[in-house]
Amino acid sequence: MSSNFILDHRCKSYPLKAAPCPASELGRKGWNVLAGDLAYPLAVLRSSALTHNLAWMRDFAQRKGVALAPHGKTTMSPELFEQQLQAGAWGLTFATIYQLSVGVEAGARRAIIANQVVCDADLDGLQTLLDRHADLRVWFLVDSLGQLALIEDWAVRRKITRRLDTLVEIGVPGQRTGCRTLEDAVTLAQAIARSPAVQLGGIECYEGGVARCDSEHDAREVTALVRRVTEVTRQCDQQGLFADAEILLTAGGSAVFDLVVPLLRTQGLSKPVLGVLRSGCYITHDHGNYQRFLKHVEQREGLDASLRPALEVWAMVQSVPEPGLALLTAGRRDLSYDLEMPVPVRWARRGERSAPDVPAGWTISALNDQHAYLRFDPAGTKPAVGDRVALGISHPCTTFDKWRWLPLVDDNFAVTGAISTRF
Repeated sequence: MSSNFILDHRCKSYPLKAAPCPASELGRKGWNVLAGDLAYPLAVLRSSALTHNLAWMRDFAQRKGVALAPHGKTTMSPELFEQQLQAGAWGLTFATIYQLSVGVEAGARRAIIANQVVCDADLDGLQTLLDRHADLRVWFLVDSLGQLALIEDWAVRRKITRRLDTLVEIGVPGQRTGCRTLEDAVTLAQAIARSPAVQLGGIECYEGGVARCDSEHDAREVTALVRRVTEVTRQCDQQGLFADAEILLTAGGSAVFDLVVPLLRTQGLSKPVLGVLRSGCYITHDHGNYQRFLKHVEQREGLDASLRPALEVWAMVQSVPEPGLALLTAGRRDLSYDLEMPVPVRWARRGERSAPDVPAGWTISALNDQHAYLRFDPAGTKPAVGDRVALGISHPCTTFDKWRWLPLVDDNFAVTGAISTRF
């Protein structure tokens, strides 16, 4: 793993009194999260859960006969990108050209931009990366003739002769990007096939927007989307619009990724299909939104268990100002709150190194920028000033972007290393 970045006083929660340290040497310090060696709040990654999740998703993809291109926006961590590639990922997915540049630096040589590329600076950036790396292949999304015209105009002005790789995006009415009708998608694919600036590599969709964490509803709606994408693919194939020897079909957020597998294994076309799953949050999972969705995946797949939460944000009890309320030293600056409040999951009394589950009924009711409101039954087990509480999060993407680094810890919370982020 590439851990040559330097940790020092400019990194949140790194001890101010400690000398700068290469991340690769952090494990030699003998620090422990529960020993007070690092400042709170502190976001950590449990290494055993990371290892498990990497192996689980690799095995899932192999069992289903699809490739994996995890979405890098989840972590934006070069070190975690390297682990995902080393665990067998076909490539990586990104939302922007900047994110792509970080992934390329980490070693990715196949990538999907699961988004439209529309401005000159981004097209220039993509061209620069392709020029620098002869072995790099990048597909990005197109969903309108207007976007295609922008790309073609850019190519003329820049005198670009290389045809860029694209995927036609199929969208859902009322939701975000993507062609709304079969006719629009096929018309766009025909224009791409004729274009001197781009070529058609395949078809893309994102199914997460129709999911409600209800298996009957989700299966019905995702299946309907899969059928739409499959029909577009068949018509484009019949017209010979795909440029490569295989057709790239890609889908898969982190909530109902199992339901799009039939699309990624489409058969009966004139060319073989490369099905690419783009789930990203699997690497850390969470204690909220994705945990609920994964229970349905487990039921549909007949599994007893699947992914494990790896990401926790540790905070201290700084005040217990009234019965039933404690204030913790973490807030909106430190952890996810866009989907729901964080969840107390572990509790370590002051001076203790063990961290059992929190008592039943402990909840976070609100966040300020730097405070979390921990509610508890005043007649039950009470937290005290100086105790430590680990908060599980919902939606890991919006916790990672609040940290420039996160320590890796073992199951005893000893610090064994670190990863960086590049948001």
